[in-house]
Formats: sequence, structure tokens, C-alpha cells
Amino acid sequence: MVTIPAQFNGPEHSGNGGYVAGMLADELATPGPITSTLRIPPPLDVPLSWERDGDAVRLLTAGGAVIGDAAPGSFARDVLACPTPPQAEAGLAAYPGFHHHPFDRCFTCGTQRDDGDGLRLFTGPVGDGLTAGSWTPHEAFATASGTIDVPVTWAALDCPGGWAADFNQHLMVLGRMTAEVLRCPRPGEPCLAVGPLSARDGRKFFTGTALYTRDGELLGRSEQTWIEVEAAQVL
Repeated sequence: MVTIPAQFNGPEHSGNGGYVAGMLADELATPGPITSTLRIPPPLDVPLSWERDGDAVRLLTAGGAVIGDAAPGSFARDVLACPTPPQAEAGLAAYPGFHHHPFDRCFTCGTQRDDGDGLRLFTGPVGDGLTAGSWTPHEAFATASGTIDVPVTWAALDCPGGWAADFNQHLMVLGRMTAEVLRCPRPGEPCLAVGPLSARDGRKFFTGTALYTRDGELLGRSEQTWIEVEAAQVL
């Protein structure tokens, strides 16, 4: 059995998409990119279970509904270049969530989360449909190995893509995320996050993200599909 602790929310009453997608990837534990698909809003603080089927894994509610699944995946686009530190600082200063945020208690990008409670990873526009921001993982997220874990790293790769599609203009939730973590960041390690909007098709927004060290080492990358929803579905 497993639970998604309430700390790891996205919308107030459901799991952070990147964190839950990362839970699925961590449970699958295969090398290379992994594609996690979320089927329903992930419930918080309730017993859930895993189900394996060949090279795939599913996360189920107590009633057997599929919350999400994961399987080996692949990337469709090239990885984003590392932003410069001044570019990332400019993006942080321009973060739209400082002025209005539909999910201001989101584990990754919520402005109402304290240091060590949420990630406080804030990315703002830096031109050409691109967001960027600087971020340093808090020591509260350290594991025994000295790094932050895979689900939290996936959470860090999550919201820069949502802000590239602009949460304030389009209320969205994560539908699918393909990601690969090359190395989990260490607490206190300065990082640079970047995310572009690649395309839109109706209610679907296609974005990508990448997380680098300040020295330009690629830590992880993702490609995402976001789904525009009605406020009554998530608020």
C-alpha cells in the first residue's frame, strides 16, 4: 500500500502532477525516459495500491480505479539549452504567480508554501514562449543518499512547463509527462529551470522542461501534455 501525503498537492485537494508521475516512474524503475499518464485527480492521504502488467505499472484507488500508469517512453524534441544565470534571475523576478496564482499552495510552485514545505520553484517569462527561473532545493527534502528523491525531482520538472503555457490564462492540470532524471539534485545545490510552450491543440498544451545545475550540468528533462479544465473540476 502507498499514500500520497497531503504535502504533495497541486490543486488544493489532489496530488501534484509531477510528484505523482514521479512516484509512478520511481516504482517502474527502468532506465531511460519514462512516460507517466494521469487518468484521474490523484487523491491525497488515502490508501492506494500498485499493479504491474509487463513493463508497465499502475497506481490504483482502493476501489480499483486507475489513477495513473507509467511505461518506458521516448522524447520527441531536443532538450532545451541551459538558461544563463541572469536569464534565470530575470525569469524568477517576473514570475506571474507572485501577482495571481490559481494553485497558490501547489507543492512545486505555490507562493503560499514555506521554505522546506514546498519547493518554491518560480519561473517567469523570458521571451519567445519560454520561462526560466533559479532555484535551490531545501535541505528538508534530503534523503539518506544526500540527494532529493525521484518524485520530488519530477515535481521540480513539472510546473515550469505549466507556466510556459500560462496557468493564469488557461487553468490546466498535467495529463502526461515523459521525463528522465540523469541525477537528482542535492539540497543546497543552485539550479536553473527552463520550460517552453511547444504547441497547442484545443484544450491540450504541449510543453517541455529541463533542470540544470548553475554550471550547466543537465540533471533532468521532460516533455508534457497539459489539459485545460473548468475551475469547478479542480478548485
